[in-house]
Formats: sequence, C-alpha cells, structure tokens
Amino acid sequence: YGDGEAMRRALAGAHTLFLVSAHESPDRVHEHTTAVDAAVAAGVERIVYVSFLGAAPDATFTFARDHWDTEAHIRVSGVRHTFLRDSWYLAGLPAMTGSDGVLRGPAGDGRVAAVAHEDIADAATAVLLSATDPTGPTHDGVTYDLTGPEAFTLAEAAEELGRVTGRTVTYVPETREEAYASRSGYGAPDWEVAGWVTSYEAIAAGEMATVSDAVATLTGRPPMNLATYLREHPESYRHLLTGN
Repeated sequence: YGDGEAMRRALAGAHTLFLVSAHESPDRVHEHTTAVDAAVAAGVERIVYVSFLGAAPDATFTFARDHWDTEAHIRVSGVRHTFLRDSWYLAGLPAMTGSDGVLRGPAGDGRVAAVAHEDIADAATAVLLSATDPTGPTHDGVTYDLTGPEAFTLAEAAEELGRVTGRTVTYVPETREEAYASRSGYGAPDWEVAGWVTSYEAIAAGEMATVSDAVATLTGRPPMNLATYLREHPESYRHLLTGN
C-alpha cells in the first residue's frame, strides 16, 4: 500500500477498490492514504474500506483511530465509498485464551458483539456485487457496523469456551498496569502493546457493545454467534485441548 506507483499500476483500469486495512504499524495511516491517492490517480471510482467499529479520533482502541483517519481521507478524495466497520473477531476469543485456560485483559464487565470472518466476507461481497445490479442499493456514503447477533462479556465467552472444550476456562479481568505487565515479555514495541491493551479497554468503555443488523440486511441471513463459531471451527481452540 505504501508504494504509490506500484498501486497505481495495479489499479489501472479498475472500477472498485476493496481496501482491506493493512497490518498494524506506526505508518499504517500513511500506507492507507498512499493507496487511496493511488486509486484516485488510477481512475478508481469506488472504494469499499474495511474499517473498525467505533472508529473515531478519540477512540479508546488506538488502532481504531487509524481507521478514522483513513475514513476521513477517503471522504475527501471525491470517490464513491462505503465503510465496513468490523467488531472484534470471534476467532480472536479462543486465540487470546492461553493454553492454561485463562482469558485475561482489562475489559471489566463490558460487552462485545464479536463477528465471524465469514460474515464480514459475505457482507463485503454483497456490497461489492451491488455495482453489477443497477436496480439494487448503491451503498454509496454508507457506513455499516458489522457485528455478531449478541453482545457478551469475556466471562461469558470463557464459559462458552469451557462448554465446548470440556475444561475449565476462566476470564481474569486485569487492571491497566497488570495488562501492560503481563504483555511486557513479548518484546513488542510500545505502540503495539498499547493497541493490544486498549482493545480490551474499549470493551470496558462500552465502545464494542453495539449490535447491528447490517450482516443480516446485507446477506439475507443472521450472523454467526459464538457457540456456532466454536462448533464449526474446532481448530480455533485446539491449543486448549492439547495444552500447547
């Protein structure tokens, strides 16, 4: 994304750019804006951008601020656009639970309406294919919050993981200080650790509790809940069964 000339060549002749957000980095906003500018220069008429729920300049989750800056740049670019704001991923819940059966973080008793990758993909497909149906909705200028069907606490998520794995899984709410200390051993840069910690704090702040009907509206079927996701993706919690 950060190579403007390469992006212009890649987008030559394209009508629509489906811009999946880049991996988190200190330069992510610059990478995104370079990609957007390249798309405009290449004559792209429409951008569908994968953003994040609650994107705002003062969002608790630091990475959500990157998404807001990217959205703002797209808005003033002059191209038609649609924003798909994903909630937390359902896949992240078992992934963030240690092999010791503990899910820990400073989320308090806040709630999150996590969403499946499959539902995001299907919703995005519906938006992208709308360009081929002149009688359907355009989705231009619309922001969709893509969430699961229910908002739950991380303690409830741990209980569901326990039910499906047959072992004890618990949620341990951390303070901010404990969260930074427990992640200090990964050797990650400060900006990345801040993103990890504030993703939980956004739940505690109530910024992830939104439950939207956008997935159902766009796809014609209800989004997947956590129990269904775990039943269909046993590979996501295999480490809880094997202990490693």
